Amino acid sequence: MPRKTRAAKPQAPKLPKGEAEQVRIRREVGHDFALRDDAFGRQRLATGTAEARRVYEVSNDGYTSTGGIVRVRSVDPLVGITSLSRQQREAGLRYREHFQSSQQATIKPMRWSERVDGGRAGGIADSVLDAGRKHAAATRALGHWDVADVVRKVACLEQSVKSVAEQTGEGRDVVAKLLKVGLDLLAVHYGMMMGR
Repeated sequence: MPRKTRAAKPQAPKLPKGEAEQVRIRREVGHDFALRDDAFGRQRLATGTAEARRVYEVSNDGYTSTGGIVRVRSVDPLVGITSLSRQQREAGLRYREHFQSSQQATIKPMRWSERVDGGRAGGIADSVLDAGRKHAAATRALGHWDVADVVRKVACLEQSVKSVAEQTGEGRDVVAKLLKVGLDLLAVHYGMMMGR
């Protein structure tokens, strides 16, 4: 009599080294926005994203429940501040892009690249001047020098809220609020949000 065999259940592939620990740490600290369920019902890092490339390190043998301190390595402050809205994040990234493009004036391109870029021979390329104008207009839209200073330090210079708070002598919550107000103003300036 032939024996009936049961179909083998597909086995879940083994997780890459360290991913299970990174998932556990993210769940413990509440940063589960970067986690996705796979076909086998396991929580995994969303592959190919900047969030998945961040490395969480925990002191005290790797457990936050026993008093370990979580440190996140190589974090863009606009991405690391989870309370920012999508529009605030995009406005900050656009502001940074204009800043970085406008800072290329010290780079001396070759003559043929100046001609291709439309710049004047021996002068600053038109694209750099245009980026500088856009950055200056966005800075004027921020309205107040305290707001502009915080947004410049966090968005353009990629300093953390903590370091800006230490420099200014203000509390972290004050600096975070100024940053959010500034990013809202930039989002209105760039047409991403309606002004109130």
